[in-house]
Order: sequence, then C-alpha cells, then structure tokens
Amino acid sequence: MRCVRRAEHAVKQQLCIALHDVAPATWPLCERLLTMLTELGDPPVTLLVVPDFHGRGRVDRAPAFLRAIERRLARCDEIALHGYAHRDDAAEPSTPTDWVRRRVLTAGEGEFAALSKAQAAAKLAAGLALFARLDWPLAGFVPPAWLASAGTHAALRETELRYTSDHTGLIALPRGEKFSAPCLTASPRSAWRRQASKWWLALASAKTSSASVVRVGLHPQDAAHDDLMACWKALLQRLLAQREAVTKIQALSGLAAQSAAVA
Repeated sequence: MRCVRRAEHAVKQQLCIALHDVAPATWPLCERLLTMLTELGDPPVTLLVVPDFHGRGRVDRAPAFLRAIERRLARCDEIALHGYAHRDDAAEPSTPTDWVRRRVLTAGEGEFAALSKAQAAAKLAAGLALFARLDWPLAGFVPPAWLASAGTHAALRETELRYTSDHTGLIALPRGEKFSAPCLTASPRSAWRRQASKWWLALASAKTSSASVVRVGLHPQDAAHDDLMACWKALLQRLLAQREAVTKIQALSGLAAQSAAVA
C-alpha cells in the first residue's frame, strides 16, 4: 500500500534529506545511512534513484531492491530520478573550466553536464519510462553532481516533471523559477577531503541557519567512513531539532506558496 501524504503547507524552516546514488549496487551502504536516520527519529527522505548505476545492474532486475524501495514509498519517502547511469560519457572537456567542473569537482560523475538537448531527452525518456513501468510516483529529476547542460534544462522543460535542483536551490518546472535551498554535503573520496568536509559542514550549517529550507545530501560512500558518519549524525540531530523534515516536493510546494503569497 502506498502512503497518503499529509497536506503540503508552507513552514518557515524545513530540512530536506536526500540520499543520492540509490541503486542495487549501493544499497548496502544506503541502508547504513537509513538506519542512522531511523535512530534520529525516522524523518522522511528523498531517495535519488539511478536506473542503471555505472552499468552495474538496472533497478527493475533487482527484486530485493524493488521491495526495499516499495517499503520506503509506503512510509511516505519520495523518489526522484537521478540521471540514468551516473557516469559522464560525453566528449572530453574542451576548456580548463569545463575540465575542473567535470573532472576535479566530480570524478567523472556529471552524466548530464555536457549533453545536447536530444541526448538529454533520450536519457530522461529512458528513465521516466522505467519508473512508469514500475508504477513509481515521480515529480523530480536531480542531475548527477548537480551538473546540467543548457540542453538538459531545455529537455526537462518538455517533460511532466515538477522540479529539478542544483547545489544551491530547487528549480520549478517547466518555468525554471529557482528557490533558494542550500545543500550541505561531504566529499568522502580521500582522507583530506573528509577532513575538509567536516570543517565545511560546521561552517556551512552556521551560515545557512536562517534559510527557509536547508538540504542535506548524503552519499553511499559517506557510510564507509565512521568519522564522517559520526559527523553527519551529530549535525543531523541538531538540524532535526530545529527544523521540520520534509521531502523535496513538499519543500518546493511550500516555497512556491510563499512566493505566490508575497506576489
């Protein structure tokens, strides 16, 4: 049985917790993060599901994973489409800026960073069709590494999706109106990145304390490092004591209602 969501409403301060890179191949680490959240009061989560993560197995061919996602949906979690393969197979970067964006800030994960409109539309159509066959409710698309080309944004405007997002906000579709919703996230790729992430999370959580909506982006690899898990648990405990936890679509609805009321 699918959950029945409570009425969406505008709340001054909210917290969106998103779990990225959700797929059969990453599910054991995802479960560790979800267990941590259960210990913190079991807030709603937006699960960013990758249809075929790094080509390691499509979600519809993993029965145990499908059952796990159905259980999450039944408890009122949200799912969002998160790329298709989560791997940047586009042409090599042609400028230093593009190289830094696609090869340094993310390790070749920005699948939609350099796609034409036709290329993006094909990948979106494949993901949307897969979710439709599974009868999964879908309102949002989050590009891997939050990198989306102009062609991707053009393709998104021609879908029935209600939102996309980048690192600083939620973007309503099809108009493209952006609402501020800063995201706190960590980089677990090396020891120095993890140490820097712990410093950054403390600073960023203080700087965003007055934001109407703050997002937290958890990644499966965060769960492979006990020090990072301890940092996340302490931070989330504080945030959950201060803010109402909502899904991304609920947060967007509240922000849009606030904007309309002001207008």
